[in-house]
Amino acid sequence: MYNYMIKRSLNLVVILLILSIVVFLYIHLIPGDPAAVMLGSESNPKALQELRQQLGLNDPLYVQYFSWIKQVFQGNIGMSLHSHMPVAELILQRLPVTLTLSVAAFAISIMIGIPLGIVSAVRSNTFTDYVVTILSLIGLSIPEFWAGLLLVMLFSVKLNLLPFAGYSIDMNIMQNIQYFIIPAFAMGLIQSAIVSRMTRSSFLDVLDQDYIRTARAKGLKQSVIILKHVLKNSMLPIITVLGINFGILLGGTVVIEIVCNLPGLGSLTVSSIMNRDYPVIQGILMYIAFIYLLVNFIVDILYGLLDPRIHYS
Repeated sequence: MYNYMIKRSLNLVVILLILSIVVFLYIHLIPGDPAAVMLGSESNPKALQELRQQLGLNDPLYVQYFSWIKQVFQGNIGMSLHSHMPVAELILQRLPVTLTLSVAAFAISIMIGIPLGIVSAVRSNTFTDYVVTILSLIGLSIPEFWAGLLLVMLFSVKLNLLPFAGYSIDMNIMQNIQYFIIPAFAMGLIQSAIVSRMTRSSFLDVLDQDYIRTARAKGLKQSVIILKHVLKNSMLPIITVLGINFGILLGGTVVIEIVCNLPGLGSLTVSSIMNRDYPVIQGILMYIAFIYLLVNFIVDILYGLLDPRIHYS
């Protein structure tokens, strides 16, 4: 197990290096000149060239990349071209908002999706199963931003139960928790449809196994069979989907943060793209990639803990 963890950790470093190259090249394909954005539309050509030289934008791309990656290995992911603040500081200011939103939506998707999937599988080919299936298909078809707009119109505009704007980074998360309810439900409800479908499929596969029929023949209660035998043996595919979903939630908060006026990494990404703030965009994408890879690493470890038959070498 420890040897496997060491190898996977080394693989994470290699993957992050490859991703850093892809992210760097992709960002530099964005049309526009950061120096021109900083100086304005009526900038002096000489001042523009001087600023480009100062920022290193006149250097070849490979020189810019190695200069950036060298700073990253030294613990410095750069300075914002727009706000002149350290990128790490900007990300750490916004990261709690995005993480709170993602974790809340993730928890909602589990609390709704897994029970619905279990009920749908246990009552397969019944009216309940058909209803859950239809609701899941509807959930898979609804974009998150549209669900967010509908919830805002209903609970903020019509019923006036939840606030729509007013979140402040200066206040702590608990003081602003009400601002997360609508976006978390908008994201969590959509993801719960995916979790529900996977839970149903995984449960049905296990319910057809011989040892489940043997457990029923012994007279075990249905609840004992579901919780003790079926749930544990069907968790591997579900955990895989949950790990992927968390990555989707973490990287998919851009639109919902804009819709619900939340100052997270999503809104910071949009403003950085508008300002051609390359260091900030690169830093955000690398942070998200690292967290996503870390979640998948944890999922791989959980496989061995949940299923003793899995051995890592």
